[in-house]
Amino acid sequence: MQRDFPKPIIAAVNGPALAGGFELVLACDLVVAAETATFGLPEAKRGLLAAAGGPIRLARRVPLATALEIVMTGDPITAQRALELGLVNRLTDTPDQVVAEAVALAERIGENSPAAVRAGRKLTRAAAEVSEGEAWTLNAQLAAEVFRSGDAIEGATAFAEKRPPVWNS
Repeated sequence: MQRDFPKPIIAAVNGPALAGGFELVLACDLVVAAETATFGLPEAKRGLLAAAGGPIRLARRVPLATALEIVMTGDPITAQRALELGLVNRLTDTPDQVVAEAVALAERIGENSPAAVRAGRKLTRAAAEVSEGEAWTLNAQLAAEVFRSGDAIEGATAFAEKRPPVWNS
């Protein structure tokens, strides 16, 4: 899966997300799931290794011992447990509510400056993978880009004029 996709990616999970399905979920920025959804990497039960990045991404998002348990036992976890671990952002009561909730989350993000969202996503993802010094360097670069985009001026102007901003980036 492309790792530097320029737009936020939201997973909507309404059932089991196992093996490659969970690896795809782990590659997403945000996750909305039904309370009945499950997540796991069962490959060890079949003599396989989850080789599409699942163990790597999982180890960067949860405590190491938790990632090891999920990978080595192959046992699935519930959506509630995934929420507690920070793997899921929002839970819905039923599977048929998942897509609507994911769309609502996307619309909420879409209300914001595209330049700021892109930069914030890029910086946050990078901060999980690079040194703190490299993250601060990227922070300065991205902040300068956002300020040059015009969205910073529009945001401040819209705030002062008590109106919704009209983004141009």
